[in-house]
Amino acid sequence: MTSITGHSEADAGPSGDMAATGRVGDRVFSALATGSGVFVVSLIGLVAAFLLAQAVPSLMDNKASFLTSREWQVSAGDLRFGIADLLWVTVISSVIAMAIAVPIAIGVALFLTQYAPRRLARPFASLIDLLAAVPSIVYGIWGYFVLRDFVQPVQTFVESALGWFPLFAPLTVSGTIFLASIVLAIMILPIITAISREVFDQTPAAHKEAALALGATRWEMVRTAVLPFGKPGVISASMLGLGRALGETIAVTLLLSVTRGTFSWSAFAGGETFASRIANGSAEFDTPLKTGAYIAAGLVLFVLTFAVNAVARIVIERRKAFSE
Repeated sequence: MTSITGHSEADAGPSGDMAATGRVGDRVFSALATGSGVFVVSLIGLVAAFLLAQAVPSLMDNKASFLTSREWQVSAGDLRFGIADLLWVTVISSVIAMAIAVPIAIGVALFLTQYAPRRLARPFASLIDLLAAVPSIVYGIWGYFVLRDFVQPVQTFVESALGWFPLFAPLTVSGTIFLASIVLAIMILPIITAISREVFDQTPAAHKEAALALGATRWEMVRTAVLPFGKPGVISASMLGLGRALGETIAVTLLLSVTRGTFSWSAFAGGETFASRIANGSAEFDTPLKTGAYIAAGLVLFVLTFAVNAVARIVIERRKAFSE
């Protein structure tokens, strides 16, 4: 039969089947995408619930202040542990690493996208990306046996010039927070550089050409067009690098001198981060309560990393709101 429009019902069959198949495909894809999102969120929630369930019994049996105490005694029947030292060393080492890595990463990304010729930029970018493939234990060994000798003169100079400031107070420790921070900066440099490079490279050509047409120099064009456009991406890259620095274990464990029982605000002191304390204390995971003390430290690191990413998301969304 022929419809009123003059087309036969047979002609409408294939297109109708394709439409039905398309709708089924859309539903399947939507279900898979939704399921993936729910799975990831559920997995994070399950990890948090596990850490909390394992840590609570030890926290209830803890005879010291968990947040303010500098003790770490997890012998059977006498749990006294706190995270004050761990929190300070973790935060200050990551902050120093970020202070070193972010400016260098931004400079390298700008050079590769705005100044270097393409034939040089591509192999140079690939070489920097290869730094991310180096295992952390290799960085730790290299930092301990090679870099430490080069860092010592710099440390001596900073101590002589700024030793009056508590953060740079002179101390006689071989494996310092400062040394670990430099290695962390090298480790997170490829991540920040790669993302910043991609963001800067996506700056609209019209923005750059408009700045140059108004008489801006190359640097003025970068400052007024490229950097504002890439700021959210640089923030995201920096937060990813910070997350890597906060959770790094092997390299920091090899580099930092363990100085339990003593504390200093100096970056030239030793100490332990959350991750290195857990790694160093793995031999004590013989009872649930002793294990729970280390899991409690891991829970704080989990919350700290989650908070850093949440703050980064807020900053990025606010930046988008002002840029629209």
